[in-house]
Formats: sequence, structure tokens, C-alpha cells
Amino acid sequence: MRPVQLALLYLRLNVMNEVQYRANFFIAAFQSLLSVGVGLAVLALVYSHTTTLNGWTESELLVIVGVQILLSGVIHATIQPNMERLVDEVRDGKLDFALTKPEDAQLLISLRELRLWQTVDVISGAIVVGVGIARLHNSIGVGHAFGFLALLLLGALLLYCFWLILATGSFWVVNMWFLADLFEGVYQTGRWPIGIYPGWLRYSMTYLVPIGFAVTVPAQALTNRLHWTTVVVAVCFGGALTAFTRWFWQFGLRRYSGASA
Repeated sequence: MRPVQLALLYLRLNVMNEVQYRANFFIAAFQSLLSVGVGLAVLALVYSHTTTLNGWTESELLVIVGVQILLSGVIHATIQPNMERLVDEVRDGKLDFALTKPEDAQLLISLRELRLWQTVDVISGAIVVGVGIARLHNSIGVGHAFGFLALLLLGALLLYCFWLILATGSFWVVNMWFLADLFEGVYQTGRWPIGIYPGWLRYSMTYLVPIGFAVTVPAQALTNRLHWTTVVVAVCFGGALTAFTRWFWQFGLRRYSGASA
């Protein structure tokens, strides 16, 4: 219960801080609408020349776009700000403030920041997913819905692990200002089914950068495309990546000398 209490405490503090700047809500809403608009425009352009893309209909691909936008909101609201703060504190030697607290350091550095208004993307992404589901001819059962939510959580965990691995690299490469731009460029590929890419890129985007597991697989749960072997592989990969991330974080910490060095 201690990690839950700590998460709720940081949530309350961050919400109190964020509501002081309500104008940020309108900026985030505009950015979200722009992102959705661009995604839908590109989708309409593609399907004006074809009826399916690698077997995916326009309605099914709309679900993928919605999942990608939804997870983008999760990343920008919770994962990215914490990882960027970690990189800055390693460079400035201020990570000592987190390491000297009587709590798990990884837990602390993962919970301290929340950009509340970025959750607008979560809402807009969920709406796009809902529209895509409504346009599907097949019915969505309770099992599909629970499978989708479970795989969505797994996808968020995989993206968190990937971000933490990148941010932990700041213990070796001090200046990591390019991380957000690098990730954003790669993450945009998730707006399309992982199967449309060539083999080498498909495997890279599944196992090196887990966008395939994070975006395409949850969408498959809602479009009756999901096979049980994919779920087993995704869960096993998630467990292995979580364990590796934990080890790599602790390994990186041993490289940190603090502000006094």
C-alpha cells in the first residue's frame, strides 16, 4: 500500500500545482484537436485510394489511431516529464534529493511530475477509439473490452520501461536533451499497423522500441485480430523488459557520483 499512498500524494500535489495554470488546458486542447485532425486527414487521404491497408479497414485503423493518441496522452502527462526531470537532475547533480529519501528511488523518480492538462489526449484518443468501434460491423464483447484494457496497461508499462532505459543512459551520456524529439519521431510510426512495415523494421518496432506491442496489439483485441500466442509473447516480453529495466536502472545508479563529486 505504501507505493499507492505515495502515488496518491504526488497526484494531489501535482493537481494542486497544475490547476493554477488553467490556460494550459486550452493550449493542450488545441494541440490535441490538431493531432486528431491531422491523423484523421491522413487516414482519409490513404483510404480515398484503397479500401484496406494490409487487411485493415478504415474503421479498424481508426481504432489504432485512437490508441496511439490515447497512449501519447499518458506518455506526455506522466512518463515523459518524469524522465526529462531525471535527465536534468543527473546532469545538474540534483538527483541526490531523490536518492536520499527513504523510498525506492525508481518509484520516486517515476511519480514526481504530472502534466495534468496533457490528459486531454487520453480523452480525445478514447473518443476516436469509440468512433472506430461504433463503425465496426462485428460486435465487441466484455472479454474483448477487458483484453483491450489489460493490453493497454501492458503497452503503457512497456513504453515506460523504454523511456526509463533511455533516461538511464544519462548516467553515461550527460547531455540527453534530444530524447523527447527522438522518441516522438519514432512513436509516430505507431499510427499504422505494425504489419505494414518491412520485416526488419517490424521486429525493431516490436522488440527494440515496443510500439507494436503498445499500440497495434491492444487495437487487435478490439478488432478480432488478436491471437492468444501474441498475448503470451507480449506478456513474457513485458515481464522480461521490466526485469531488465530494473537491473539497468540499478546498474546506472552505480555510475552516479552526485553533486559533491
